[in-house]
Amino acid sequence: MKKITLPLIPFAIAGLLIMHTSCGGDKKQQSEASKASTESTANLSEADAALIKQASQIFGVLPDKAENANNPLNDDKVKLGKMLYYEPRLSKSGWISCNSCHNLATYGVDNLPTSIGHKWNIGDRNAPTSFNAALHIAQFWDGRAADVEEQAKGPVLNPGEMASPHEQFAVDRIASIKEYAELFTKVFPGETNALTYNNIAKAIGAFERTLLTPSRFDEYMQGKADALNEQEKKGMQTFINSGCITCHMGSTVGGNMYQKFGVKKDYWTLTKSKKKDEGRAVVTKKPEDKYFFKVPSLRNVERTYPYFHDGSIWTLDEAVSIMGELQLDKKFTADEVADIVAFLKALTAPLPETAKEIPVLPASAANTSKPDFN
Repeated sequence: MKKITLPLIPFAIAGLLIMHTSCGGDKKQQSEASKASTESTANLSEADAALIKQASQIFGVLPDKAENANNPLNDDKVKLGKMLYYEPRLSKSGWISCNSCHNLATYGVDNLPTSIGHKWNIGDRNAPTSFNAALHIAQFWDGRAADVEEQAKGPVLNPGEMASPHEQFAVDRIASIKEYAELFTKVFPGETNALTYNNIAKAIGAFERTLLTPSRFDEYMQGKADALNEQEKKGMQTFINSGCITCHMGSTVGGNMYQKFGVKKDYWTLTKSKKKDEGRAVVTKKPEDKYFFKVPSLRNVERTYPYFHDGSIWTLDEAVSIMGELQLDKKFTADEVADIVAFLKALTAPLPETAKEIPVLPASAANTSKPDFN
C-alpha cells in the first residue's frame, strides 16, 4: 500500500474503494469543521494549529445529535426509547434487553467475544457499541440494517438473541402494561394504533440517537491545546501518517465505509479466529464482498474490548499491531503502537448524562404473558 503523505486526505482514498463505501460526511459538516478549525487555531502554536487543521479535514465535527427526518426526536420519545432499551420483557424469557449485550455502563458493549442470548446461545459476532452508532452508514458488522431504527427490530425476533416468536408477541407484552400504552399514545399522537412494532423500534432508535460521546479529542479539535498531551498528539499524527485514516475517518473515526479485513494477509492468520467469517458477502451474496465488514468506530475503543468482528483480540496494543500488518502491510514499532494507543485512549469520553441513570420500568399486569425460557 502506498504510504499516505501529509497533504492527502482520506476522502480521496475512499474514492478508490467506491464499490464498498459511503460518504462519511456532508458538505455542511465539512464547512463547519473548516470554519471551526480556522477560528480555533488563532492562538495556538504552529504545530498544534497545523495538526488541528489537518485533522479537521479528516474527522470533521461530532454533532450534538444524530437526527433522522423520518423519526424526529423529542424528550418524551427519547424517554420511552430508553425504557424500552432496558426492557427485558421484549424478549421471550423476559430476561434479555438491548442493554444486556449493549450495556451502557460498559460503553455500549458486553465485553464478551460474542454475546449470550436465549437459552444460553452464543452469538456469531461481537456486539458493537451502541454509542455513536446512529451516525454510521449502516448497522451490524455486515451492514444489513440501514439505521438504528431498523437494527432495533432484529435482535428482538432473532431466536438466538431475544427470541420473541413474532412481532405481535413483543407488542402484546408491552401493550398489556397500562403505563406503556399511555406513553405510546402521547409519543405518537394522531395514530389510531400507536403501539406497534415499528414504533417500538422508532422509540429505541430515538434514544440511541442521543448516545453521542465527545471526548478530550474534540476539545483539542476546538482549539484547547492542552486537552491532549504530547504523546497523544504524536499518536494522532502517526495514526494519520500511517494510513489508518484510509478507513477510520469522519466524526466517529470509523463507521463510514466497508473494508476488507485482511487487505494484505488473511485476517485469521494473525487473529487466530476459529471461524472464517465472510462478512458482508453473507448478506449480499457477492464474491467481491467476501471478508468485507463495516469499519468500526474507534470512539471509546479503549473500553469496547475484545476487538474485531469475532472478539478474538483482547488488548488494544495487539489490535493496533495486527491492523498495521493486515491492512497497511506495516509492522509498527513498540513506540508507534504506544503512541497510537495513547491517541485512541483520548477518544474515550465520559458517559453521557442520558446513559447514567437506569430507568424504573412499570410493573407487569395480570395479563402480561409470563417469561418463557423454552
